[in-house]
Amino acid sequence: MNLKSYINATKNLEEHSRQCYAETIILSSDEFVEMMLLDACFLVELFHSGDFSTKMPGRVSDSGNSLVPFSPEVPDPIIYPLHHGLTLPISRLSISWSRGNCLRVSFFPKPSPDPCREDSGNSNGEIGGKVVEVKLSSGDGEIDDAQERRIAYGSVSPFALLQSRKNSFSELSRMSMSSSSYHVDWWEHVMEYSRDIDSLLGNPKPPPSSAIEDPKTVLKTVEEPTCLKAAWELMEIFYVDKQSQAWLSERLVDWLADYDSLLSGTEVTVHSKLVDLQKELVDLQAIEDDPKYWEGISSALAVGWLEIAVKLLRLHGSYQLHQLGKRETENGLVETVAVLVSKMPRMRPELAAGRLGECFKTKPDFIKAWEKWRGNITKLDCSGYWIECDHRQTKEGLRKILQIMLGNTDILSNTTCHWMELYISHFLYIRPFTMGLEGMYSLAQKCMQLKLMSTPHKLMGLILGILGENTEVVLAECSRAFGPWMVAHAIELLTAGSNQAEILLHEERYNLGGISIEELHRLVYAQVLSSHALTWQIAPIYLMSCTKQGMGLLEILLYKQPVHHNKTLLKILEICRLYELNSLGSDIMKIAGIYHWKHGRKGAGVFWLQQAQDEARLNRIAQQLFDFVGKSICDESFKQWEGLIELLGSGVRSAGGLEFLHKYRDFKKSLQQVHDGKTIDAARQAVESLILLMRNPSTPQRFWLPLLHDSLKLLSWQERPLLSVSETNLLLNKLQELSMSRLRPDFCEADLPPQALSSVRLALATNLGRAILEIKGIKLGTVIILCKLESMLWFCWSLDFSLGVLGLRAVDGSCFALIELIIGLSIAAQLMRYYNHHHLGVHLQSEFTLRMDENNIITPEEETETALHHKGTLATSPIITFTFRSVEYQQYN
Repeated sequence: MNLKSYINATKNLEEHSRQCYAETIILSSDEFVEMMLLDACFLVELFHSGDFSTKMPGRVSDSGNSLVPFSPEVPDPIIYPLHHGLTLPISRLSISWSRGNCLRVSFFPKPSPDPCREDSGNSNGEIGGKVVEVKLSSGDGEIDDAQERRIAYGSVSPFALLQSRKNSFSELSRMSMSSSSYHVDWWEHVMEYSRDIDSLLGNPKPPPSSAIEDPKTVLKTVEEPTCLKAAWELMEIFYVDKQSQAWLSERLVDWLADYDSLLSGTEVTVHSKLVDLQKELVDLQAIEDDPKYWEGISSALAVGWLEIAVKLLRLHGSYQLHQLGKRETENGLVETVAVLVSKMPRMRPELAAGRLGECFKTKPDFIKAWEKWRGNITKLDCSGYWIECDHRQTKEGLRKILQIMLGNTDILSNTTCHWMELYISHFLYIRPFTMGLEGMYSLAQKCMQLKLMSTPHKLMGLILGILGENTEVVLAECSRAFGPWMVAHAIELLTAGSNQAEILLHEERYNLGGISIEELHRLVYAQVLSSHALTWQIAPIYLMSCTKQGMGLLEILLYKQPVHHNKTLLKILEICRLYELNSLGSDIMKIAGIYHWKHGRKGAGVFWLQQAQDEARLNRIAQQLFDFVGKSICDESFKQWEGLIELLGSGVRSAGGLEFLHKYRDFKKSLQQVHDGKTIDAARQAVESLILLMRNPSTPQRFWLPLLHDSLKLLSWQERPLLSVSETNLLLNKLQELSMSRLRPDFCEADLPPQALSSVRLALATNLGRAILEIKGIKLGTVIILCKLESMLWFCWSLDFSLGVLGLRAVDGSCFALIELIIGLSIAAQLMRYYNHHHLGVHLQSEFTLRMDENNIITPEEETETALHHKGTLATSPIITFTFRSVEYQQYN
């Protein structure tokens, strides 16, 4: 085809191609066809250039530079059904994240066209849909959620203790303190940490044993171990326990004995063969005739399970009493082999109770014993007693056992099932003198080639990473198979004895945002903890160990917690206290206070704002409270305040404007006692509370007059004046200030009777006069306030200073005319200034002189004076003479 043919073919696709673009292409027909041809040529070149799918942006085509190698192959997805119980069809599906690693899938059925149908929506007649939670997990579910939380909580204490010790070691190293009292090998602390964690992962315990043990029981029934515990102990063996480096192969034998059952889930193992054999032993009469019997003995011996091998050997039929005479040679060979097995030299310090073998702590002693033991096996193998053994299966089985102990490679390969079992058998019988990791990785690869795995177990990748001394692979396998918890805690094991691993994991990396791999995995684990409502409170332990980003993420975590739950709030504040986050704790208390206040829990709101010492918001709340209660603080409205007042208590540190309520509560209690007829002490206490209220700047101005109006009984106390001159002047000044404030347009009038201000002013004036007279030491009779001269009272109420209008009644009951007592020279001076300013005139009408004798009898005299005076004093004369004057005020025309 020529170019013209391509152009014509492309033009036929123009209309359809334009519809494929989201936006309108503003090009002519020829320009659009040209663009399409250029795009087609580019795609053809791209296909001819090679496999472009692995070189596109966003995919990593070469993992050689990555920290953790990975395979770009994606396994085939596994489809799981979700049972929702709704009637099909489903019209809408909604997927959202729930707590932790759960998805919330919401199903909405198709609404029925007939709204009257009762079964519209689903088969149960319910309107709506169904919500199903799906837990996402890469694990096999061997540990449930409750067990995971128990492990998470239990590992906090060992982790925190190890971090504390690490910080102490860092301090000592900076101080260059190498004293023996401080110097302890770090691995010992890590070993203690590892054992504490290991105890959390489960201790397989056998069920209660019966009094009579079944002689044919080969394997004891124990709790199924977990892969997590197996992985942890494996890392402890290779990275932490420095004392076991000389007998590493023996530790692997013990590990396989505990966890070979885990490998049975994917492959046939020695453990699974022994389980099958134990089931058949019950029905076998001549056990030595069964080939599975000899296979079980050989397999158990190959992996070092000497106890099982000896126990099976002594189940041989020649041990029966009625067979001893007939099969003496056969029984002797069986017993000799059993003794050789039980005397196998072991390069280890000790064995647990019930374990067979002879222990040697030093390599020379072990080599000497090993050569002697091998020599005895060789002698037995060449013995002439085999000719006298008539039982073919016994003879072949025993000689096979001898070949295993002599290290026959082919027989070891045939008697083991899993490559890990073959690997262990090599260390026991072929390479018994191996020390440390010498040649372990290459041997593992050879064994894997001999024993191919159909389905690799998740522990195998971890084992290969450990044997290959590849820290990155170990971390990747821990993360893939066991999750963030394992990685965050196992890093301490990896760095216990390896400087290379410590540098690798603690080095700050630019591509990780300036943090180390160790900090990255701790942050990931802390994020997992933070996403669950039952584990978020232990996340700060791990965040605080992250020096770069831990503090910032901790603040975000605490800020995101709901503060409306009191227990959660207390946990947050305790965390802030433990880590000395005082500012953060104060902010959270402010948030809690505002939340409770906005949602109607005013007492809780005030309490938390008090704890946060938030003066500004407390003052705002006080203002809102005053507006809410109203303009008057009567007894009815005050009941709404009682809760807050009790909350403030007697030891208020900082309550802002609400401090007024606390003092007002004390005043109200004292005033109530006065009204209940209590003694003068209660009245004095009420007066003290009143003065404290009026002096306190937190008392709102609009409450001054209601307070004074409630105190009229105190201001007019009959027995004696309760307020001193200075206290009365204070209250008069408050009234003066209040009178000036009433001129402002924003002044809020109190809900009181119209004559309330006049009554308070008159009561204060009366109290001031009586207080001055009491200072002079004059004994007065009953004081009666007379309000008959309207012009005089108008003058008293209009002027903002004290003017006492008193009537004195003598003891004999005779009343005198109304008189005006000019109280003090300062008041007289104020009076004259007022007269001069307002052009008022003063006209003296009459004068009276009163005489008081030693019996307090007051009598008039015909003596006229022009000023207040007295003759004599209390100290010199019992006879005291006072002169009073009565005046009338007129305004000049």
